[in-house]
Amino acid sequence: MTREQRLILVIAILASFVAFLDGSVVNVALPAIVSDLGGGLLLQQWVVDAYMITLGSLMLLAGSFSDLFGRQRILRIGLVGFALGSIACAVAPTGGLLIAARALQGVAGALLVPSSLALIISAFSGSAQGRAIGLWTAWTGMAFILGPLIGGLFVDAGSWRLIFAINVLPIGITLWLLSRLQSKDVMKSRVPLDVPGAVLCALGLASLVYGLIEQSHRGWDDGIIMATIAGGLALLTAFIAYEQRAKHPMVPLDLFGVRNFLFGNLATVTIYAGLSIATFTLVIFMQQVGGYKALEAGLAIMPVTLAMFFLSPRFGRLAGKYGPRWFMTVGPLVAASGFVWMLQVDDRVDYLTQLLPGVMLFGVGLSVTVSPLTSAVLGAVPSKSAGIASAVNNMVARVAGLVGIALIGLVTGAALDVAGFHRAILITAGLLAVGGIISAIGIENASTHAAAAKEVA
Repeated sequence: MTREQRLILVIAILASFVAFLDGSVVNVALPAIVSDLGGGLLLQQWVVDAYMITLGSLMLLAGSFSDLFGRQRILRIGLVGFALGSIACAVAPTGGLLIAARALQGVAGALLVPSSLALIISAFSGSAQGRAIGLWTAWTGMAFILGPLIGGLFVDAGSWRLIFAINVLPIGITLWLLSRLQSKDVMKSRVPLDVPGAVLCALGLASLVYGLIEQSHRGWDDGIIMATIAGGLALLTAFIAYEQRAKHPMVPLDLFGVRNFLFGNLATVTIYAGLSIATFTLVIFMQQVGGYKALEAGLAIMPVTLAMFFLSPRFGRLAGKYGPRWFMTVGPLVAASGFVWMLQVDDRVDYLTQLLPGVMLFGVGLSVTVSPLTSAVLGAVPSKSAGIASAVNNMVARVAGLVGIALIGLVTGAALDVAGFHRAILITAGLLAVGGIISAIGIENASTHAAAAKEVA
């Protein structure tokens, strides 16, 4: 790996790390935000989902911007926009303005992720490209797990506003590293933009999520709730229909004709929906019911981070040798068993006996799953499609988490008590188990799906 390649890889990881970190760092700060601004569970859900809506729905369209205007240029714009959005979050005086600032962060984050991937793809080729994408994916996944710990540290050290203000530091470092690149920016002329697809996707997601979140406040018999949910589903159906006939679709649906890509993304939907529900409810429950400080709640998930750091690369290598199928089957089932263990949690919320064993099982199961899942999705398509395949899989994961968070109010009710927590972790365990079953049924190891990947090429 040359000096320029190492620099590009660090820039890509840093830029995407910031974007994905902000998807989970806020979770542990939600009780403090509500204590300061009010709004209850409703505000907590919107603070998370306003970011995820714009990030998930605009991510692939932003990839076309990076081709049209240059990857380095779009990355700079995204970094500056993310810094401005973070500052706006840090100084937001009301819940409504905080939600708006989070949506702005998501728009900027959507510019960061595909541009980072495009930089890697343009700088690496062959097996080196696969390794570089694997490192990028591993670090972005780590960002999601590290978020509650980092958030807890800043909330207890000063204020929830620090979790947003601190983004300026890594963004400044990334911008400085970008200025040291020797390679010229890459631009393609006349790159078609799928604006209708992006609009249908964004409006459909926003409408559906609005209905799912607000129903816990308004009730199912409210006409606005039924209209927004039905309208969201109709718009998303129109989005899929449009993508099927579009000359230059935002989501190339033909990739889903490859078996491992299809079933890998189906597993991603259930696994990441469960992961989002779990991290959201666990850190809030520990603080609001168990009386834990924000840092303590963040530290509670530390075993998952350690397991991912030490075990994920090992299972990635084993999956490369033996194939991803059984790792993607066993891993989610082990993680699900961890949440079943947590059903014994009561009002005491005893960490050592009621939570820690389950958290450790969750960490091991997730470590078994993540790298094989990435290799199954990316290995199913030709190397020239690795970038778009990774971007689609990341979009699927973010949208799954977005919908999972939106459904929490339906599962737990307006307040998160012990009974509501039990329902949430049962749903999480079920979603993870379904991900394992999907993998067992649908995932094939390399020898059996290589021909299908060649056909797409």
